Amino acid sequence: MARPIALVTGVGRQIGIAAGIVDRLASDGWDIAMNYWSPYDQRMPWGAVPGNVSAIEGAVRDRGANVLSLEADLSDPAAPAALFEATESALGPVTALVLSHAEDIESGILDTTVENFDLHFAVNTRASWLLVRELATRFAGQKGNGRIIALTSDHTTFNLPYGASEGALDRIVIAAAKELGPAGITANLINPGPIDTGWMTPELAAELAAATPAGRLGTPRDTASLVSFLLSGDGGWITGQLLHSDGGFSAQF
Repeated sequence: MARPIALVTGVGRQIGIAAGIVDRLASDGWDIAMNYWSPYDQRMPWGAVPGNVSAIEGAVRDRGANVLSLEADLSDPAAPAALFEATESALGPVTALVLSHAEDIESGILDTTVENFDLHFAVNTRASWLLVRELATRFAGQKGNGRIIALTSDHTTFNLPYGASEGALDRIVIAAAKELGPAGITANLINPGPIDTGWMTPELAAELAAATPAGRLGTPRDTASLVSFLLSGDGGWITGQLLHSDGGFSAQF
């Protein structure tokens, strides 16, 4: 029996949420196409770590899965179609799309530049829409159920372009649940809450952990477990939802 194929974006760092997702999906029986963009990591405070992508590939293969790594700049409007073409050529048709990429450079109302604002919307919003559109266009005639999952955030203050572009992403995914449901495609969002993937100071990590009822930060495994369920047959009744998988961090007491 052929293994289903998932296309997962934003898989460039072993410590990242996306790396945890592809490892879990490989264990679940999925073959993986994983997109990354090393120039983004190179300009972020944590930097690019040589060998990260190949290490993630190796871990996925150790789970018995086929894996395809695809470097692509998602600010290029041609990139989404190219990712699907490459995946279909190497592995076969995509059944699940997991959007875990993000442009995220903190700036507020007064200091955000037009260029930075446009880049966030190109990567976080436009690319996500184009990827969703590619899945929907190519899904016609496939057997089984299609799945779309996007990671999102409610961070806004002093993070204007990221928060605004993620809010627009939320609306796109909810629209996909409504519009693509008759084609057998579900669409959901996951807000994973605070997970330290190399961007937190020790002080911030302690503060955020203390604000969570369980007294700890989330982990990539926590998010991966929910992705695994939503992509399973048992998760097919859930669609059009923004799920806070954050250990109660967002709960109002």
